[in-house]
Amino acid sequence: MVFDLSRGTPYEQLGGEAVVLDVTRRFYDAMDRDEPALARLHRLDEAGRVHPEARERFGLFLIGWLGGPQTYMARHGHPRLRMRHAGVTVDPAMRDAWLRAMKTALDGAGVSGDVRTFLDEKLADLANFLRNDAAAFQG
Repeated sequence: MVFDLSRGTPYEQLGGEAVVLDVTRRFYDAMDRDEPALARLHRLDEAGRVHPEARERFGLFLIGWLGGPQTYMARHGHPRLRMRHAGVTVDPAMRDAWLRAMKTALDGAGVSGDVRTFLDEKLADLANFLRNDAAAFQG
């Protein structure tokens, strides 16, 4: 899909920081509730939920990835996503769990239309890019 940037970045078309952070909150809430195996790959708080620091970092990453302010880069440097995920096996089951939690978040935030189509495609590409199981490197 060719995304129409004449209407703004995905960040702008979503509605900016408040909406992206709402999607992030919904994403981790869905992960905590529906995808416990995925949630356990993260640092958890005392209640067994993904730690607020991880939620904040992903929110900042997502803001920048969508074309908003590059606060993540300023605070943490380049995301180096493959390096940061190298310590855990990202196989099809984990990829699919991540995508399910993201779908739940986008649905809950009411994201639709062209920006939703774009995000569904790009988030699937990102999730596939992070696969690091043996099958990901065959063929």
